[in-house]
Amino acid sequence: MLTTFKKEIDISIGLFLDHVAKDYKLHLVDPLLFKSIREFSLREGKRIRPILLLLGYLGYSPKGKKPSRSLYNASTCIEFLHNFMLIHDDIIDCADLRRGKPTMHRVLNATVPCANPNKLGVDLAIIAGDIVYALAIDAFLSIKEDPQRKEAALKYFIQTAAFTAMGEFVDTVHGVDELKNIKEEDVFLNYSLKTARYTFDCPLVTGAILAGAPKSEIPKLAAFGLCIGQAFQIQDDIIGLFETEEAIGKSILSDLDEQKKTLLIVHAYAGLKGRDLTAMTRIFLKTKKNLTDQEAIKALVIKAGSLHYALEAVDTRITKAKKILATLKITPPYKELVGEALFKFFDQSTTIAGRYRKN
Repeated sequence: MLTTFKKEIDISIGLFLDHVAKDYKLHLVDPLLFKSIREFSLREGKRIRPILLLLGYLGYSPKGKKPSRSLYNASTCIEFLHNFMLIHDDIIDCADLRRGKPTMHRVLNATVPCANPNKLGVDLAIIAGDIVYALAIDAFLSIKEDPQRKEAALKYFIQTAAFTAMGEFVDTVHGVDELKNIKEEDVFLNYSLKTARYTFDCPLVTGAILAGAPKSEIPKLAAFGLCIGQAFQIQDDIIGLFETEEAIGKSILSDLDEQKKTLLIVHAYAGLKGRDLTAMTRIFLKTKKNLTDQEAIKALVIKAGSLHYALEAVDTRITKAKKILATLKITPPYKELVGEALFKFFDQSTTIAGRYRKN
């Protein structure tokens, strides 16, 4: 069923963009603008966010209710919100690739010949991202549902966009702040705002509100999404440092080069002393790092017990999430699908744990 959902969501993204071409006339304003948004939106992805919105909705709908085309169309709202975030995030990170292809600002830097194509690409991508956010709201409004529930769900959806932007703000400030000033609670605030809320919490809660779920279920769903989201981001940081370039499909030095203050780094910095702390600080502050630097950081992170600490943090949150899921009043088949969709994400941390747990 999850495979069917993904196929239908991909179809709905294309159908919605056909509607956009007709209603917004973007292709008439500038063919490249619409072509770039369409190509970026249709790139291969997991579509986990719209899938979770569907599961949240169907899990609290009357038994036997089937997903309608309007529901599939509306579920794409969270994918467009995701794309809006990605476009702006790639600008902030000065990233060149997204899903194996050029980022939006790299695509648009060749719009017209000019003296500063990089600035042009960034300026146009900011605008394109704003348009994609507007499309996310439009997609949301396509759902045919009770107006009061629709308004409540839309408010939660919009609040999520604001919270995620706050997370991006915090992340950007942390990116230039000194490592000694970043505490563990700062890291988790960023994980909660930037990852957990819009990737896991919002889709499930938005779908549940639209379906008329009992109010008592909403905080439990949000807590479930928070646990999964924090665990997911911790694992992502572990993968970014301990996996191979072939396994993650991008440079294994990108997080280190960007001096990301992850849980691994912040915990290790707090735990190391003397020469180890000096060595870690020196390497971490290097503008450009190499594979030798990465191996040195890995060794220091292991020595500080930070890998073990992070893996335990993942395990703790997954255990808590499973307990919360068991208490939710989602229709059993959809409850099973939520677990199937989410818990499989943590196979990589299990693999890494098996490789390094003895350390």
